[in-house]
Amino acid sequence: MNEHPGLRENEFPGDLSALLPEWPAAATRVLVAMSGGVDSSVVAALFKEQGYDVVGITMQLYDHGAAIHRKGSCCAGQDIDDARKTAAGLGIPHYVLDYEERFHRKVIFPFAESYAVGETPVPCALCNSEIKFADLLEMTRDLGADVLATGHYVSSRPDGSGHRALYRAQDLSRDQSYFLFATSRAQLDMLRFPLGGLEKAQVRALARKFGLPVAEKDDSQDICFVPAGKYSDVIESLSPDAARPGDIVHVDGRLLGHHRGVIHFTVGQRRGLGLGELGASEPLYVVKLDARRAQVVVGPRQALETRSVHLRAVNWIGEGDLLELPQGEEIFVQTRSTRDPVPGFLFASRTKTIVEFASPVDSVAPGQACVFYSTETPRARVLGGGYILSGDPAYPVTGAQVTQRVEPLPVEAGRLLPG
Repeated sequence: MNEHPGLRENEFPGDLSALLPEWPAAATRVLVAMSGGVDSSVVAALFKEQGYDVVGITMQLYDHGAAIHRKGSCCAGQDIDDARKTAAGLGIPHYVLDYEERFHRKVIFPFAESYAVGETPVPCALCNSEIKFADLLEMTRDLGADVLATGHYVSSRPDGSGHRALYRAQDLSRDQSYFLFATSRAQLDMLRFPLGGLEKAQVRALARKFGLPVAEKDDSQDICFVPAGKYSDVIESLSPDAARPGDIVHVDGRLLGHHRGVIHFTVGQRRGLGLGELGASEPLYVVKLDARRAQVVVGPRQALETRSVHLRAVNWIGEGDLLELPQGEEIFVQTRSTRDPVPGFLFASRTKTIVEFASPVDSVAPGQACVFYSTETPRARVLGGGYILSGDPAYPVTGAQVTQRVEPLPVEAGRLLPG
């Protein structure tokens, strides 16, 4: 009889010892990062069921009234209570850590600064690399735990060199590897991801089987710390000058209108430009955000197409050393969390890292991540990635300069290459 409804016979996670082959369960302490959601709660229940010494830990990352009962939040208010109740039901110790100051300093403030200079940031990637997989791993050691387990939809396994490699999830609709590209080799060695081979429906089936109070809870949202989804409010509260009004200009130099601040736009945006009939006469898209000039540059879809990108804060977790790879190494790259990986070529030196696309890619935005994969398929190995500094247009455009470039921010993710 199948012990886990919703799972096929002999399907993982029937035996979690595959994640921890070197230690007997009873003598192995597993620290589980519990956000208060169904995924991390199931991870804690699975390890507890199989006899591991499980300790739950929850980070309080921010505190605003809107998060207490808001659906889709995480790491604040009701979520902390949910994590506490789940741990109590499982009979495992549970601790809450106040990381508000660190989260504000390492994630929220860089998020606001990034938007203020015309970028479109990825705060979840920064939170993983700078908070969850940095500070929590220190706590893992302090509590005498052997590994840190999370509810992310990715997987890892030994790579044959004494370290562990990171892989995309089996269910690509849930794959979270885009937000984990900056994870270091040292961090991967201590991390375990039991849900990488499961679908969401299977995880909820497990939650019901274990009788978890969060079995039907809504999933968390990407930007968890933004009340009511209005990120511009957060940015303006931290950086009031970021909402400086300015002009909307066409790539050919024509003045088309005005705006309330570049923080209300992102590269590739089509709707909400405020151009009225001008925007209806020809499809226009945001091509560039020039924060210094308070200028939003728009143009036809063709002006969005990019042939290559320059990266910063590059992290390599593939085989060998980044600088020893052949120039033009064939990889697959993903430039937004909602996009599929596409073929590209990697060029890396001590002063710069560039990715050339096999075919032009549109809506490439500075601040977003460019993540490297071995293939575009499920369970493909994650090779690393970097943050997009600038993009080179695929086609020449007359008039305004459309090359996207912003000043780099002091993001310490993975291995930072100069230049």
